[in-house]
Amino acid sequence: YEAIKQQYRPEVPEYFNFARDVLDRWTDVEKEGKKSKNPALWWVDGAGEEVRWSFEELGVLSRKVANVLSDACGLQQGDRVILILPRIPEWWLVNVACMRTGTVLIPGTQQLTAKDILHRLQKSKAKCIITDDSVAPAVDSVGAECQSLKFKLLVSEGHREGWLNFKHLLKNAPSDHHCVTTKCQDPMAIYFTSGTTGSPKMAEHSHSSYGIGLTVSGRYWLDLTSSDVFWNTSDTGWAKSAWSSIFSSWIQGACVFVHKMPHFDPGIVFESLSRFPITVFCSPPTAYRMFVQHKLSSYTFKSLRHCVSAGEPINPDVMEEWKAQTGLDIHEGYGQTETVLICGNFKGMKIKPGSMGKPSPGYDVKIIDENSNILPPGKEGDIAIRVKPTRSLFLFTCYADDPEKTEATIRGDFYVTGDRGIMDEDGYFWFVGRADDVINSAGYRIGPFEVESALVEHPAVVESAVVSSPDPIRGEVVKAFVVLTSDYASHDPEKMMKELQDHVKKVTAPYKYPRKMEFVQQLPKTISGKIKRNELRQKEWRK
Repeated sequence: YEAIKQQYRPEVPEYFNFARDVLDRWTDVEKEGKKSKNPALWWVDGAGEEVRWSFEELGVLSRKVANVLSDACGLQQGDRVILILPRIPEWWLVNVACMRTGTVLIPGTQQLTAKDILHRLQKSKAKCIITDDSVAPAVDSVGAECQSLKFKLLVSEGHREGWLNFKHLLKNAPSDHHCVTTKCQDPMAIYFTSGTTGSPKMAEHSHSSYGIGLTVSGRYWLDLTSSDVFWNTSDTGWAKSAWSSIFSSWIQGACVFVHKMPHFDPGIVFESLSRFPITVFCSPPTAYRMFVQHKLSSYTFKSLRHCVSAGEPINPDVMEEWKAQTGLDIHEGYGQTETVLICGNFKGMKIKPGSMGKPSPGYDVKIIDENSNILPPGKEGDIAIRVKPTRSLFLFTCYADDPEKTEATIRGDFYVTGDRGIMDEDGYFWFVGRADDVINSAGYRIGPFEVESALVEHPAVVESAVVSSPDPIRGEVVKAFVVLTSDYASHDPEKMMKELQDHVKKVTAPYKYPRKMEFVQQLPKTISGKIKRNELRQKEWRK
């Protein structure tokens, strides 16, 4: 880790464009025969269809899409483009084409409702939307209310009234395109934050923030080289897809593996890890919790050497079970839509299960109090990144069109993440919870993650969400919403509750045990799979 900190000295030139300066450079390396035969993108649909593109082929096709955007749609540098597609190759082509044209990409997930799409179109003032048959009707139902929307591109074999056919335009577009000149700090993309609290904000990223800033992830956290095949299971609407399935991988010249997988299925994951030469794998904690419910010993992941997780904290019990069954550690990382990797368990570091590792070499990360004082080890406070006197270029630029919310993220010399944490004596950071998720019961501060981790260690629990609930004596108490495994679902609820309460008292400090408990079929989650504790908390406090 100390060596990584010494080595990491990224250069940020005045002008930078990821398509020209990284992807086209890998094309040159390929042509010179200096790169492994790995494709740049390897896509499978699970039914026998495969796409394997070299960096050269990715270049040719993305230039054709760039011509579709600039010629057929007349889009100019700085115009905003909303992209809502599943895991299909066209998603990657549009990402690269937007870089080539200097248009600002706004990804969205297929799970967005018409109301969500309306909010995004109106707030972003996007001129163009690119989607498929499944989302087009929702767009049409709100399109009349979106004055800025001029072009609708449909990725489909069929045709739809009022839409341009993307595949037809792509087929006929010329393949020569001159990449626009973009400065490092020019806007490249806008990501609507997942909104675990409040309505989603538009986090704007520059060409350098992800394009150069994610070098640290690709090289040191994901441990990628140009010989690796990397599979990240993120939904295309989430910033993590950009982190891992575009920037971190292709900075290193690695192959991005994609399985279409319309619905998350552990069986498909196990079969793919067994069948394809996937060397590095990334999935969120929710997925790993599902994985360890299965008997993994019947599968052999012969190429897999490195596993990572991000999105929310991963329970130590899940890490231990995964290692027991596969022999591999899970390297947890921590970041936000607004940042690149803030902390990580980097290559060669000792892993402390439950910790999110040490600060990324790209940031100066501290735990601070409400007055911006840096707190000593062992003290809980706000996780923050120093931005004064010099703000890192690897942070989001702003919340687009919202200077007040942008300014509200700064306290003293720091960008405040909104997460609470503790740094230990060895410099490892530990997540406590979102600042507004922390429970204050009779003067005791309790982070939901620690209670959730204790609960999930019990064989009856698939997953849980812990929130505050009003109490006349203590002010608020810990309440757990618990999803039980099928084996325990029919057990007597009163006895089950008592058993889980006693279990938590044994595993962690007794004052943290959930005094209230509710058994549920599923937990409310954001479209990126994060538990919406604020929704559960509001439900409790409205009672």
